[in-house]
Amino acid sequence: MSVNVKQAAAPRPRPNQLGLKGWVYAGRYSIERYLYILHRLSGLGLIAYLLLHIVETGQRLAGEAAWTGLMAMFEAPLFKVLEYVVFAGFIFHGLNGIRLHFTELGFFLGKPAQPIYPYRSSVKRHRPLTFVLMGLAALLLILGASSFFFS
Repeated sequence: MSVNVKQAAAPRPRPNQLGLKGWVYAGRYSIERYLYILHRLSGLGLIAYLLLHIVETGQRLAGEAAWTGLMAMFEAPLFKVLEYVVFAGFIFHGLNGIRLHFTELGFFLGKPAQPIYPYRSSVKRHRPLTFVLMGLAALLLILGASSFFFS
């Protein structure tokens, strides 16, 4: 006698129906999720800047006329703004990286406790560090803007 039993198949993963919005929009998540996204973007931006800087520096091999023309192009106001964007990415990525290192090393997490429901989150322990470092980043960005645009 054969019994027709369907074996339970493993649940298939749902496709990402949100696309890029699902990568950027964090929904009801906290500020740490948005900082994570900005950390990724600033890292990619700094890598792109590094590659462009290598190409730009390599233009010295094309001769003095090519180098002088390239440097004259970089004096345009658009490049001043882009230079400030690179500066902002560097400041944010650096300070957020310090925050991530402190968190990963276990600082600002509090004492370990038994995992008893309702679980206590350590977010309240390291969130003040987040606000202090992002406040410092804002201050450095304001000081940098005054140096970039008003000197």
